[in-house]
Amino acid sequence: MTSPLIVVTGATGQLGQTLSRLWNQSPLADFQFKALDRSELDLSQADAAIAVLAALKPSVIVNAAAYTQVDKAETDSIDAHLVNAQAVGRIATWAAENDAKLIHISTDFVFDGTSKTPYQHDQHTNPLGVYGASKLAGEQQIQSVAAQHSAIIRTSWLYSEYGNNFAKTMLRLMGEREQLSVVDDQIGSPSSTNGLAALIFAMIQKDAYRGIYHWCDGASISWYAFAQEIQRQAVQEGLLNKAIPISPISTSEYPTPARRPAYSVLDRTRVMAEFDCPSTDWREQLNLVIKALIVESKAST
Repeated sequence: MTSPLIVVTGATGQLGQTLSRLWNQSPLADFQFKALDRSELDLSQADAAIAVLAALKPSVIVNAAAYTQVDKAETDSIDAHLVNAQAVGRIATWAAENDAKLIHISTDFVFDGTSKTPYQHDQHTNPLGVYGASKLAGEQQIQSVAAQHSAIIRTSWLYSEYGNNFAKTMLRLMGEREQLSVVDDQIGSPSSTNGLAALIFAMIQKDAYRGIYHWCDGASISWYAFAQEIQRQAVQEGLLNKAIPISPISTSEYPTPARRPAYSVLDRTRVMAEFDCPSTDWREQLNLVIKALIVESKAST
């Protein structure tokens, strides 16, 4: 009998690469695993994407692909909604009609940042920009057509040793500049792809997931505090030769096309109660990424 197939979209993204790297260490050896990049499954081409799923017949789809250019989305609303909402709805419909499960990755940007305490999974949403609105629309599509077949994982400040993200940008700038200024009045929680991947593996293993979940690495810090810790660990581990001054600034001093929530810490209580996944510490998760980047830098020299 053929073992069930797990398909991951967005194979070349941060989460896609992490899932592929950790797969052999995961508790899901009884499953087949296939990670598809954009050339193999393109969410902007929904008909073709559905044809790929129909040919592969996966038991579980992990949708890690998305339109993630937050600022560009403000002038590119059609493409953002095409990928983050319409295509997601098509995939969710296919999953429901073919008795497949869907695990979809969403974002803290569905919230407006007016809360003063960590956001619950069932709390009122109110995105501030096009990106958040498109991701929320995708969530709503899933819940309308595949509520019994799906899980939505909202995560925040995602980073890894792969691709483009805040941690890697800070490390690059810390190596190039004599000083930095970083926003100190946006509060959230970094989420390493390592911890998020572990949660996804735990969900699939338990095979009892439905609705909306929140995942982060448990911090409640500003971008400025995150940058300080990135530098501290990078200098300590030898990834950076020296520390440079980092100054806190306000959001108004660093204007961007898209508004960001001032507070977007996610409450992960439901996840911790329902799944056997470790209670990650954000500093420890950052250290794993720093050490992976050290290995990568040595390999490239």
